[in-house]
Amino acid sequence: MTDADAEAIGALDGIRVLDATQMLAGPIAGMRLGDLGADVIKIEPPGTGEFNRTHGFADVDLNGEMTTFLALNRNKRSAALDLKSPQGLAALQALVANSDVFIQNFRVGTADRLGIGWEDLRRINPGLVYCSISGYGQVGSGAGRPGQDLIVQGYSGSMFSVGSASDPPIPGALWAADAMTGYSAVIGIMSALWARQRTGRGQHVDCNMLATVLDAQVQELVTYLNCGLVPERRQEPSAHVWIPAPYGVYRTKDAWLTMAMCPLDVLGEALDNDLLRSLTDYRDGHRRADEVYRVIRPLLLERTTAEWIEHFDRYNIWTGPVHDYPALEADEHIAAAGLFTQYEHPVAGTVRTVSPPLTLSETPAGIRRAAPGLGEHTAEVLRQVAGYDDAQLAELGLSEHSMSGRAGGSDD
Repeated sequence: MTDADAEAIGALDGIRVLDATQMLAGPIAGMRLGDLGADVIKIEPPGTGEFNRTHGFADVDLNGEMTTFLALNRNKRSAALDLKSPQGLAALQALVANSDVFIQNFRVGTADRLGIGWEDLRRINPGLVYCSISGYGQVGSGAGRPGQDLIVQGYSGSMFSVGSASDPPIPGALWAADAMTGYSAVIGIMSALWARQRTGRGQHVDCNMLATVLDAQVQELVTYLNCGLVPERRQEPSAHVWIPAPYGVYRTKDAWLTMAMCPLDVLGEALDNDLLRSLTDYRDGHRRADEVYRVIRPLLLERTTAEWIEHFDRYNIWTGPVHDYPALEADEHIAAAGLFTQYEHPVAGTVRTVSPPLTLSETPAGIRRAAPGLGEHTAEVLRQVAGYDDAQLAELGLSEHSMSGRAGGSDD
């Protein structure tokens, strides 16, 4: 994080967001709004804070700070409030009165029981944009079930669209259900903020993981719902059952290669194979897919991945490498495009991370604030946003300069 980043005015400068979320889908939504310049205040329970503060991938941490928390909570301030206490609830309500957006991903019904549901908070602030993120939505027999990426993937029908007939259901490696739901929440929130410009009224934005993953399969589901076509895996592994061969992943002499859609006769020229040269009908990639895969696989073992990519580029055949993380880090394009960045954290030290995936020419996205310590800004935000005085802070056990999550700093 540079001085220029800290001083830059983001597109959402002036928008205040209360982020009462944990895990991935909710925090990524709050972080993206923060990347774009919003003042994001993370509401956390005192003591341990949100889940990712204490639960990380392989329990890896940087000087005691979990990498999973650092990954999703830059550009936020932290206020630690016990929402089950009258004082904590009152403090949150005071923040709501002076905020634009509230995001929560409690299990359905929990926010209402805490007194922070949509109906509760809209009475305090009629202009509030209230975003609920859940696994399955607010209604229906599954509404109260826990939403988690892997479980939603299985529920959504997507696991049978890849692999071969002999494979079990195959989950995706990306946390796509979570991440896409977070992005959907951002779209909904920004749309509601724009609508508020016209009407002066806030609204309830409801995002759920299942609906998001179904929407990501809109091509497949429209095909099934209207034509009754059920995905049937081939004998040979493929990257998607309804995309014609050679769509897939292949072993090369030294590593792996991906290959997307291409005319089989052109591929035949590139591989000097008469059978592939003869397949000039687009439908051959469907009708003879298993045969095509069996022809291609041994041929690609003859050269390295880099050699094949250079060779296939001459024929305009779309291919790419299959990176592991060390190869990804060393990739020239990743470096040239600035897709990784870093910022300084007062406890963790230098934190390397993924750059915000948005480029705005006039109001750039950027990392303006390190991931906060638990409750680091409680007194600060209550004083600045809710107008709390010393006596009210004292009722919460806070002093003017209390910083429960991290030493140093002030309320200035």
